[in-house]
Amino acid sequence: MLALKNLLKSNKFIYLFISLIRKFQYFVFPLMHFNLKKFLRVHRFYKNDSYEKLKKLKNKHIGERCFIVATGPSLTILDLEKLKNEITFSMNSILLAFDETDWRPTYYGIQDENVYRCLKKEIEQLNVECKFISDTILKKLDIQLSTNDYSFPLNMLNHTIPHKKYHTKFSNDIFSVVYDGYTITYALLQIAVYMGFREIYLLGTDCHYSSNMKHHFKDYGHVDPTFASAGEMMISAYQEAKRYADNNKVKIFNATRGGELEVFDRIDLDVALATNN
Repeated sequence: MLALKNLLKSNKFIYLFISLIRKFQYFVFPLMHFNLKKFLRVHRFYKNDSYEKLKKLKNKHIGERCFIVATGPSLTILDLEKLKNEITFSMNSILLAFDETDWRPTYYGIQDENVYRCLKKEIEQLNVECKFISDTILKKLDIQLSTNDYSFPLNMLNHTIPHKKYHTKFSNDIFSVVYDGYTITYALLQIAVYMGFREIYLLGTDCHYSSNMKHHFKDYGHVDPTFASAGEMMISAYQEAKRYADNNKVKIFNATRGGELEVFDRIDLDVALATNN
């Protein structure tokens, strides 16, 4: 297989042709399909889809604040305990901590089908106000949405193929589109803005996968195959979120303990909790 790959690479015309085919297969065609469905949905040619009820969430929390709890290794159980009286979003393996705390997130999100496979049983049993599950998961796995589940239209952009330049966008209309930012936290930022939150605190967003492989608050046997560059990719997306926030009177703070995310102003969690809306 390696010899064949090297042979193909040696012929630049064949290699270019194959690269173009792969680009069309994994990027161009999916993007065309996504944009067609988006056009039909937004312009009301097609109404009976799973995204309709997202519109009920528009400005549900107008002017309020929330905490988005990521699952970086800096997060602690004590942090979760402190958030019991706050509106919170969380994600992925956070539910593995529930035997150590009676805190529960208000909202839960997930967009990686491999993570979903690892945590399927726990996710199905999770009792929160609602769960946000990307349509990319629904397309690849046989899942039935419950009454409190929301599917969101995730645009993966060019993130499914190798590329030299990190790129994303920020959406304020999740009924239309949610852009991938290399992490579910980025999707939840867009969802929070759509729901009307104007003060958003990030916690556990370390943006750094250490060489000792302790990448998450709770280990669940999943390793991001892009972990070597994942921090840089996520930070590039957060820069786009910062541009949107600055231009639209949204305040985003980083309450993470340590880590490498310096895009947003830092604030100590206790100080943030002591600050009134």
